[in-house]
Amino acid sequence: MKNILLIFFFLVFASITQNCFSQTFHTNSNKAIKLYNEGVSEYDYLNFINAEHNLREALFFDKNFFEAYMMLGELMLKQKRYSEAASYYRSAVKIDSLFFKPVFFSLANAEMMSGDFKSALIHFNVYIAQTGVSEKNKAAAIKNAKNCDFAIIAIKNPVPYNPVSVGSGINTTDDEYWPSITVDGHTMMFTRQSSQTDTKLPFSQSQEDFYISYFKDNVWQKAFNAGAPLNTPQNEGAQSLSSNGNYMYFTACDRPGGMGSCDIYFSAFNEGKWSEPINLKWPVNTTGWETQPSISADGKTLYFSSSRPGGIGGKDLWYSKLDDFSQWKNPVNLGKTINTEGDEMSPFIHFDGRTLYFASNGRVGMGGFDLYYTRMINDSTWTEPKNLGYPINTSSDEMGLVIESNGKKAYFSSVRDKANGKDIFSFDLYESARPDPVSYLKGTVYDSETGKLLTADYELINLSSNKTVDKSETDKNGNFLVCLPSGFNYGINVNKTGYLFYSENFMLEGQHTLMEPFIKRITLNPIKVGEKMQLSNVFYEVDSWELKEESVSELNNLINLLTVNKDLSLEIGGFTDSTGTAEHNRILSEKRALSVVNYLIKKGISSDRLKYKGYGNTSPLSDNATTEGRKLNRRTEAKVIARKK
Repeated sequence: MKNILLIFFFLVFASITQNCFSQTFHTNSNKAIKLYNEGVSEYDYLNFINAEHNLREALFFDKNFFEAYMMLGELMLKQKRYSEAASYYRSAVKIDSLFFKPVFFSLANAEMMSGDFKSALIHFNVYIAQTGVSEKNKAAAIKNAKNCDFAIIAIKNPVPYNPVSVGSGINTTDDEYWPSITVDGHTMMFTRQSSQTDTKLPFSQSQEDFYISYFKDNVWQKAFNAGAPLNTPQNEGAQSLSSNGNYMYFTACDRPGGMGSCDIYFSAFNEGKWSEPINLKWPVNTTGWETQPSISADGKTLYFSSSRPGGIGGKDLWYSKLDDFSQWKNPVNLGKTINTEGDEMSPFIHFDGRTLYFASNGRVGMGGFDLYYTRMINDSTWTEPKNLGYPINTSSDEMGLVIESNGKKAYFSSVRDKANGKDIFSFDLYESARPDPVSYLKGTVYDSETGKLLTADYELINLSSNKTVDKSETDKNGNFLVCLPSGFNYGINVNKTGYLFYSENFMLEGQHTLMEPFIKRITLNPIKVGEKMQLSNVFYEVDSWELKEESVSELNNLINLLTVNKDLSLEIGGFTDSTGTAEHNRILSEKRALSVVNYLIKKGISSDRLKYKGYGNTSPLSDNATTEGRKLNRRTEAKVIARKK
């Protein structure tokens, strides 16, 4: 919106300048006219300091020089000195309010941009009431009058807001902006725009690169450059870091090999460095403008802003889903509930997978780009977006908001001290605007016998749908990080060739309160006779041996283990808690073990390789006096009973 307004002002003042050169001035002072013309010439050549000096000098010789005030208003707007621009326009109106009707539009916009919404509302209404003015600008004035009404009420009802600098480890005298964080809140990647001096040029030029900082001892540590090949002599920015920090999507404009003016790229972090960025190509990128990606926590949905054909406004929010062959599907417009005739930008999909934050200048707000949030009702529809309110939103443009997994702390960039430029701040997001809290599992994998760190594969499964949520490999130190949005039950499986697998479950269905993260030391047992593994994600109906649907993924992992290791024979053991008689528990546990064996046989595993036994409550892992203890004692185990050489 602000760019459109500035273009309008430029055209308006081109007309004023033309009138001035034809000697239609509000002054008889030749000295004032001479200085004015010199000021206009300096303005045309972008010599703003000299232009301001000459125009002020013109007013010294005639303080009622209408055109000089108007030109100074334009000059101040060009430099985003909105309060000063409004002051010069007011002076022009006092001299002659009828000579140039668009002055009220210019004045009202300058007042709105400076935050003087009450005065802006008055002057927008004056402009709207006039006849013979541009219908297009009248429509813009009507919209902005609504913005002023909203802003006046919003300022009277501010939302809680306490921005705090993230510290000197990240913020410098250069501009830092567009933060993105991992689900554990311990890694932040951001864009830094620094001045670069080229000895071949008489001036300095800016360079945008990615930087990384780690949160340690409650402080963001000194940030470091992400390095090549991620950073190049061109500009990179608007990145979205994956929930585990292992990969990212970002925007690069005018990059060699690109499809359009700005494209979205992918890079992965392997063995201490970022990979050569890959252009996502069609259908995500087009010959137009695609930017500001935001990747969902499961890595399967990419949100971004685009000016591609088929949209609703100038720039719309779109999403693309990853298919079963790891290819991005044709992007889908988020629809009229979110997109407007204006521009929608800066999407951030929270780790919960259903709360979306974005910036828009097409909605009623504080003027310019405001921040809004919406929640997914189902897989394709969204609630009506809500403005985050004042003072989070102001008369300036706000965008680039991200929120930690717990939903409490938000990060954004802002200019609070002009000497320090744009810096990154955090603040506590008020409760009604928070997303659902998200927990996470942070695991490290070891060999149970040697204690050696192991590189292993891991898989996170939504037990309710039996769909894989995340599947990858640990880093070289055996570490992995997975996101656990509330409201679902999850199973984790960790496996490595030559070892029995590890499984565990996290029953979070129905939970929407803050959960503590899970930090796990995971040990894998080498495949040899006598070793056991607990089948944590095999479930039965209450007091029954009927397998529940949620058991399918775990049982399939067991089938895979037996298929890969054809020399392996297992005993499936069933265990219960102490509730009920010993005989009842023995029979129940035996039938449960048999149910698993029968499932494996139906899936093609030879019965010669399988045994089963019911142990009842004879080998408890915990105290049967507590609910949690009894839960641990109710289990199914697999024990290696033979391995042919």
